[in-house]
Amino acid sequence: MAGPRDNPFKNIAGVTPCPGGWLVLPGRIAGVTVVAEEAFVLKTLAEVLDYRPKFDFAAVNIPFGYPEYPNIQYRRCDKEARGMLGWPSRVRVHPVPSRAALFAKSRKEAQNIEPWLTKNDFRHFKWMKEAATEVQPFHSRSFYSGHPELSFAHMNSDEPLTSSPYHDEGLAHRLDLIRSKLPGIDEVVSRVPPQGAGIQHMYEAAAMIWTARRASGRAISRLPMDPEWDEAGIRVELVR
Repeated sequence: MAGPRDNPFKNIAGVTPCPGGWLVLPGRIAGVTVVAEEAFVLKTLAEVLDYRPKFDFAAVNIPFGYPEYPNIQYRRCDKEARGMLGWPSRVRVHPVPSRAALFAKSRKEAQNIEPWLTKNDFRHFKWMKEAATEVQPFHSRSFYSGHPELSFAHMNSDEPLTSSPYHDEGLAHRLDLIRSKLPGIDEVVSRVPPQGAGIQHMYEAAAMIWTARRASGRAISRLPMDPEWDEAGIRVELVR
């Protein structure tokens, strides 16, 4: 009987926040071929990290690694990502608050700590808090922090996309890239999204599965190249 070591497939996943929690696009990879499975939504990041059968490699569209104390909005990896993407894509690399602001007792207190925080920044706090709480150093063997725009730029011959992921033109461009670079996955992400997610989230998850596939082949590019860790021992980076 074949054992786990004889399994020719690796389980990978692309994960992105969505209104229902976390959209997961799972897949199996043998060599360079990825076969995507039906996407689903899990309510918490803890469920994603503990999912069984476990993911050998997964890319998650959320920052890992948070400064303990007030910073200047962007971590080194965020600055490098923004520089790589240029205008207008760089605006989709959002600022990352310190843990002090992230876990403040109120929005007012958080803004006293990080005056630059906006209403849009606070919309991401729910998912960031989960990442800051749930992700542990040992997760770095399988889970990587990525960003859809970095992944799509890599899929687009290292040319950042100038179209918006919120407009029809931008969605069509991203689907064309998915169809070209991840044949078969375009059909999966074109289905009706699971409850709690939208079509944009499906495309983001596809971009993350692209990065997860690269991670499985030890081919990821890290930002920054020189490793950095936060005080919790989490590697502070974005990969693509």
